[in-house]
Amino acid sequence: MPIVASIGGNTGNQTVALVIRELAYEQLTDDSRRLLLRKEVLVSLLNGLIWGGMVGLIAGLVYGRARLGMVMTGAIMLNLVIAAAVGVLVPLALQRAGRDPAKRSSVLLTFITDSMGFFLFLGLARLFL
Repeated sequence: MPIVASIGGNTGNQTVALVIRELAYEQLTDDSRRLLLRKEVLVSLLNGLIWGGMVGLIAGLVYGRARLGMVMTGAIMLNLVIAAAVGVLVPLALQRAGRDPAKRSSVLLTFITDSMGFFLFLGLARLFL
């Protein structure tokens, strides 16, 4: 479970850094914000399938339970997608609210990805195991 939570935080913090840099250089327009969100979510989905699949395969082999591997894959993939969306949307929302995204984004991101990581893993485990 900590793997699911931490990988989301790591991925989301990279996205937050990218967004904050673009905000600082005033490179984001309304159209580029939508494109950035779409791109980050698609990249995180691909990363989730690849890395979640690898971790899920290892978990399934180590514990001898294919369903556990599928739960791990699904939880990682979904948490990475959430992390990417939050990593884009939180800094933008904070800036619109007149708050400094560099000071507050990572705290909100960590809270969301950690809680969602545990929720997703346990929720999927309850459904499929």
